[in-house]
Amino acid sequence: MQSRHFSVRARMALENEALRKSFRGASDFLMNKRRSVFSDDNALQSLRDRGEAIRQYSLSKLPQLLETLEKNLTANGIQVHWAETATEACEIIHGILADNNARTVVKGKSMVTEEIELNHYLEEKGIECLESDMGEYLVQLAGETPSHIIMPAIHKNTAQIARLMHGRAQSSSGEPVPYTEDVDELIGNARAILREKFEKADAGISGVNMAVANTGTLCLVENEGNGRMTTTVPDLHIAVTGIEKVVEDFSHVPELLTLLTRSATGQKISTYFNMISAPRKAGELDGPQQVHLVLVDNGRSKIFSHPTLKPTLQCIRCGACMNHCPVYARIGGHAYGSTYPGPIGQVVTPQIGGLEKHGDMVSACSLNGACGEACPVRIPLPALIRELRHEANRIPTRDDSAVSGQGVKRSASEALIWRGWALAHSSPWLFRTMMWLLTRSRPLFRTALVTRLLSPWTDSRTTPLPQTKTLHELARAHGVASELKSHNETGAQR
Repeated sequence: MQSRHFSVRARMALENEALRKSFRGASDFLMNKRRSVFSDDNALQSLRDRGEAIRQYSLSKLPQLLETLEKNLTANGIQVHWAETATEACEIIHGILADNNARTVVKGKSMVTEEIELNHYLEEKGIECLESDMGEYLVQLAGETPSHIIMPAIHKNTAQIARLMHGRAQSSSGEPVPYTEDVDELIGNARAILREKFEKADAGISGVNMAVANTGTLCLVENEGNGRMTTTVPDLHIAVTGIEKVVEDFSHVPELLTLLTRSATGQKISTYFNMISAPRKAGELDGPQQVHLVLVDNGRSKIFSHPTLKPTLQCIRCGACMNHCPVYARIGGHAYGSTYPGPIGQVVTPQIGGLEKHGDMVSACSLNGACGEACPVRIPLPALIRELRHEANRIPTRDDSAVSGQGVKRSASEALIWRGWALAHSSPWLFRTMMWLLTRSRPLFRTALVTRLLSPWTDSRTTPLPQTKTLHELARAHGVASELKSHNETGAQR
């Protein structure tokens, strides 16, 4: 069922010329922006080396760093909560809101809250949760999910946004927002709506880009100021992050911040860099009365324990792999049917949600390697995708670190075919016999039966046709075989 859904979504995206144009234009723009701020390749590679080393170092000490982070956050007055699953994370957040009688929430951009589907959970509990990031606000208005982790509304053009704002957004007086395609006016209309929500919200929820263990500091990177409003205006602030976002010390932040902003949007530095270490103290004029941090596992511990897939957790959520992926540029984010699309989504989502649900996602890759070359912290994405394909097709094991759904794509008939293939290639006479039969069966490849059997290939490619003669036959016909034999005999005599 999942396979058909993915295939349908991908085919629909390929047939949507406006969508393809939007993604192609956006991908080219972002790649050019990134190229412009990384003009010195030697400096870029050196920075990538340092970024990779920092992320690997943090992961090597992850359990200790998390304990240190909790200790220092608690000492600073921030309450720390641990959530093993997405459901537990939502329950904890709802519990905090309920304890404070919070009914309205403004939310800054956070992929982890998208991952745990927090908005839907809170809506079912009767709590209004409004996205304050412009892109997230637009997709929430449209009843959609983000199609990119950095630019959620990348799939929409100006006219579509104008119609969306006019049709679904309302001013404080309840009047529809005037129709306009002027970008500044569109942003101004959204800002006016959101400012009122910030003033009246009972609580703010945000993500975390980096959590510094030694100081107990939550770092938040943003461009619009909505993150700062979310974390300072309401009396209650709840930060949510995956357990892998911790770093040991502030000395590790500059390299990661430089890589993040330049790889994500081609900026040398973001507009805002927020550091949150405590709730409002006596004598301070602003800031929340309470700050909570919810540390979400949701399968990350299992990824951490996998000997090959552990580098998945190095990700800093910059989106560069998506911007450079030719498959993503053609089908867009929604075709993947997951919170994290593109190459990083193909690696993260099957490990979190299981190969039984998302096994087909790992096939949406040509293994061209562009994502691995673009990743600022050198996550070996092509190798991880190949490993997940292997996991999906291998014989299931009892290894506790195995990905959920291991072997779900395994086919007994396919395994038998590959065994026969291996046997034929290990026996010279059997290989020659197979090649002879294949060349003589060329007319069969034009029949509908063979086309149906090869449909996974022929759906998007020309039906392969074997040659009329084998390579050995062609070599003998041109005298190459005898020359080669003579050459080998001469070499042996020497």
